[in-house]
Amino acid sequence: MARLTSRFWVDSYLTRLRLADIPAFVVAHGDDNAGAVLVKLATLDGRAQAFTRGFDLMTGARAWNVLAEGDEREVDAAIARQRGFDPDLWVIEVEDRQGRHLLDQDGLRD
Repeated sequence: MARLTSRFWVDSYLTRLRLADIPAFVVAHGDDNAGAVLVKLATLDGRAQAFTRGFDLMTGARAWNVLAEGDEREVDAAIARQRGFDPDLWVIEVEDRQGRHLLDQDGLRD
């Protein structure tokens, strides 16, 4: 089955966020074709969450998993560690006081 390039997915995600009036920024530009994507959700109160996409080995389904959550500085440190392991990693920062990231919506969740 064909997969979308990382760049295409990121551009689509940013468009969906923009249409929902949710600010988002590319913090780190990863590999256009096959870079993994990490999404940081900052709720603008000093708290944040970082999400990465993973696979359920039993079913093969893709899902967004929480990599880190809590104090924004600690989440930023976890993201920096991930970037150290994977220089091709995309990092998208979403800023929303309501905690919306849209990763649970059709077309983004899997």
